[in-house]
Amino acid sequence: MITNKPSLPTESVKQLRPAKRVENSTDATRGEPLAMRAQKRKLELELALTKLPADDMRARNDIDRAIASINGLLTGDVDHLSDATAADLSRLLENSKHLAEVSPVSKSRERK
Repeated sequence: MITNKPSLPTESVKQLRPAKRVENSTDATRGEPLAMRAQKRKLELELALTKLPADDMRARNDIDRAIASINGLLTGDVDHLSDATAADLSRLLENSKHLAEVSPVSKSRERK
């Protein structure tokens, strides 16, 4: 008996993975004006700094440096950034986007 039904592939069809939840403002604010993105990231870093333990000096210094760099670049007319400032700010946002991220605790580690 001949059927006209298309044959199914022998490989299993992979399920599409759900989109990952955006954890930082650098990714979440893509498409917004650069100065606004930098200001949001600065606020996010300042909040993260308040949550860090005082003895975590490396993370605190990294975050302090990123905040100071953002402050230095957001002087003057933030509505009309120069090309050089915009490039530096964009690079800074990309390089600091994983600062202050905390890995979620796995369920197996929670039980211990």
